[in-house]
Amino acid sequence: MSTVSAPFQLHDPVNSAILAVAEDRLDGFQRDPFGELARRSGVPLADVLARVRAMLEAGTIRRVRQTLMSTNLAPGALVAWQVPPERLHEAFDFMFQQDPFSGHVVIRTADAATPGASYRLWTTVKAPQGYALARHAAYLARCVGATGFRLMPAKRLFALGVGHVRRRGIEPGSRADVPAEVRDTHVEPLSALEWRVLTALKREFTPAEIDRDPWAARAAEAGVPLDQFLEVAEGLNRRRVIGRFSTFLEHVKPLADGARVTRYNALFHWAVPPGREIEAGQEVGRHHIMTHAYWREGGSEFNNVNVMGVAHGTEKDALLAHKAAIDAHLAEAGMPIAYTSVFWGGRSEIKPSEISPIAYRDWCLTQGLDPQAMRG
Repeated sequence: MSTVSAPFQLHDPVNSAILAVAEDRLDGFQRDPFGELARRSGVPLADVLARVRAMLEAGTIRRVRQTLMSTNLAPGALVAWQVPPERLHEAFDFMFQQDPFSGHVVIRTADAATPGASYRLWTTVKAPQGYALARHAAYLARCVGATGFRLMPAKRLFALGVGHVRRRGIEPGSRADVPAEVRDTHVEPLSALEWRVLTALKREFTPAEIDRDPWAARAAEAGVPLDQFLEVAEGLNRRRVIGRFSTFLEHVKPLADGARVTRYNALFHWAVPPGREIEAGQEVGRHHIMTHAYWREGGSEFNNVNVMGVAHGTEKDALLAHKAAIDAHLAEAGMPIAYTSVFWGGRSEIKPSEISPIAYRDWCLTQGLDPQAMRG
């Protein structure tokens, strides 16, 4: 039987105030994440704890966790897969259920004439340090019967923060006063101690763990004193491998009360002149509607697009209006656009990608793979 007692509905005004901060505003490692959430939201700490716990139990919040900058911890890529239509949903299930290193799994559609429209399955994939991303992708392709795939590693990041609640009502063209920050994607090597702390740090919180002092048990899990755990976590934060302390909402599926956070997600593609990808990405990433923006190379399969971004919303026409505003801004900024397109998301699931080299070795053994043969 559910233990939910506090209001758990998405549109409850107190919950909305909490979520407007909790989704993507608690940057970096926080020693006192729920206390900081209370301070920034203006909601008393006891109510924050009760509300977050209730929303997690009810499924309004899918997960609560310390996120990582996984692009700086493991080589990764956005991958577009060509899969026979009759195996599309089987392939989706495999990627979501059986590959711990796949994160976002989405079936996308585009107009039939759009270059790359035959690539229906899109995933994000990580290969833990020491292992080869291309070999992992080739193994997945064999498992799902993919006839082709395109690996698109992020060369730079310009936006990364999925705050659905605070984005409600954003007008097309709304943007920051300055270009988006450019984030590099170099991979940081970690010590054995840092991996132990990181592994405990990133595990999702259960409702019972939503407490004022969330890190003491995690330090014990890592086998280190609390002070040392906090010091290592803050050191990782200074090295910019820590993302946010965050709550995650369901993107598309209806919640327990029937409400939906969003209905549509759109993957926007732009082809800009080579050498101007960072400039263009900063202009795209400064728009408040963008949850993700990055420089990725789509290759000839996607008409050589090189700047991509994702936006979410409840109305398709509204998302198209946002894209039109971004296109107009790029034109005003003197950025030539050789080609642009939109891929719409349908069925989707999201989970954190595993990035532990130890977990990868163990997974290889369960799959009958030689871990050494998967190294790169």
